[in-house]
Amino acid sequence: MPTYEYECTKCGHGFELLQSIHDRPRRRCPLCRGKVEKLISGGIGISFKGAGFYATDSRRTVEKEKKEKKATDTNADA
Repeated sequence: MPTYEYECTKCGHGFELLQSIHDRPRRRCPLCRGKVEKLISGGIGISFKGAGFYATDSRRTVEKEKKEKKATDTNADA
């Protein structure tokens, strides 16, 4: 379930609420019962590590390119 951030327009109290995407948004501040607004959060940073990602599997390495160039140079000379 996603975490939503809210801020009260009356008292400025900010809070987070774990809600299903099917739940209705919170409308009142739990402290002063003032109106709240849903904030747009920055989200989370994602870091892909391990096998199966571009950095480890799909990217051509400099060593591979050197070997391929050497092999083509050798074949061209023959």
